[in-house]
Amino acid sequence: MTLSRQQIAARVALDIPDGSYVNLGIGVPTLVADFLPDDREIILHTENGLLGMGPAAAGNEVDEDLINAGKIYVTEVPGSSYFHHADSFAMMRGGHLDYCVLGAFQVSVRGDLANWRTNSPTAIPGVGGAMDLAMGAKHVYVVMDLLTKSGESKLVTACDYPLTGAECVERVYTDHALFELGEDGVRVLDLYVDMSIRDLEALVGIPLLDATAASIMST
Repeated sequence: MTLSRQQIAARVALDIPDGSYVNLGIGVPTLVADFLPDDREIILHTENGLLGMGPAAAGNEVDEDLINAGKIYVTEVPGSSYFHHADSFAMMRGGHLDYCVLGAFQVSVRGDLANWRTNSPTAIPGVGGAMDLAMGAKHVYVVMDLLTKSGESKLVTACDYPLTGAECVERVYTDHALFELGEDGVRVLDLYVDMSIRDLEALVGIPLLDATAASIMST
């Protein structure tokens, strides 16, 4: 059985260290905010000008003036602050964020990220702040389904789509497995589906290294 969107987000949250400054992209990355451990102080940044974002707002928590970059109503934590859009991008470009979590159309084995447009003539491109985050954050994590709707792997030898950033992605969290990209190749840290590493290797069409014994999920 593959992981749900919420389960993928919860797995990412486990890997965000205490004291980190983090930007969460639109879509599944936004859900990470709802699963951050209570015993860690993690400061969430949004490119629309909020430092100290809390989980998604519900019920009477909703403030129509308080949204994240994905236009989702959010809460704020004590000590949060607001700032100009340009200042927000200066934080991203200036290397002040420890982690960013982004969605993707494709990620290559060397860490290239493609997430702002496909080659479809009917698709509307939208890069937002992804290029700034991909190259400005100290660590780039990606969340995505492993396969397209037609069954093709999104983890590829080389990206077909225009790049958002080159050699920037460290980890890829998918519904099938968690992959870590390194100079020695693609390591599988977690395997969620009922198949062997070799079966997964055949599914994605790239060589894989079995590192599941070193995962925090195995302890």
